[in-house]
Amino acid sequence: MMTGMIFAAGYGTRLKPWTDSHPKALVPVGGRPALDRVVERMLDAGIDRIVVNTHHFAGQIHEHIASRPWAGHIVISHEPELLDTGGGLRKALPLIGDSPVLIHNADIMTDIDLRAMIDAHHSLHADATLLTDCRASARFLLFRAEGTLCGYYRTDGTRMTPDRLPADAIRNAKARCFDGVHIVSQSLYGDLRKYAPDDTKFSIIDFYREAGIDHRIHCYDRPADARWYDIGRPETLAAADTYYTHTR
Repeated sequence: MMTGMIFAAGYGTRLKPWTDSHPKALVPVGGRPALDRVVERMLDAGIDRIVVNTHHFAGQIHEHIASRPWAGHIVISHEPELLDTGGGLRKALPLIGDSPVLIHNADIMTDIDLRAMIDAHHSLHADATLLTDCRASARFLLFRAEGTLCGYYRTDGTRMTPDRLPADAIRNAKARCFDGVHIVSQSLYGDLRKYAPDDTKFSIIDFYREAGIDHRIHCYDRPADARWYDIGRPETLAAADTYYTHTR
């Protein structure tokens, strides 16, 4: 059994003026709200209980969810103060319960096989599995040859890694970008609670970088033929809109 979580709380400042009066999660993609597309992909993957976090124009999201046929599958985690990805997950743990959680940013549109990713997570006995790829970016996660997280790198030359890692683990590491979809097992929940108090704002990537010292944080490379769009930027939203207008 697996729970889902959709990060839908952000401001979406790069999508102004839309986000001056709407939540980013409801931006239309191919004529349908982004949130709807993510929810329905999770349901299709067999995830029938989904936590959605809210903050910016939260009322609009709550009303929208209440109007959908899948409303009964949704639980709201409202954040009076925006908590970022790590803080948002930390706050939602009581709603997630004692099951692994598949987390999906509301502004990521992708047709990857979520069931295949879930199967890989279980077969790897991973504590967390991150969807990754080799696209251009200013920030990279570093993974050992076997696919476990060992550090973080910025293209300005700043390399940040846990002190306990041997030098050869970094020297032979492969660089990957995080694609906004990840799975977290219950084995990390205790560490997440210890990492910061409830209602603390922090990035999930910062947590993963620390947890990777003692836990198996795996990469899951996105298949080359899979579609992936970060619709948080106007140009990629336009590309996603064009693609999804001509698909279901």
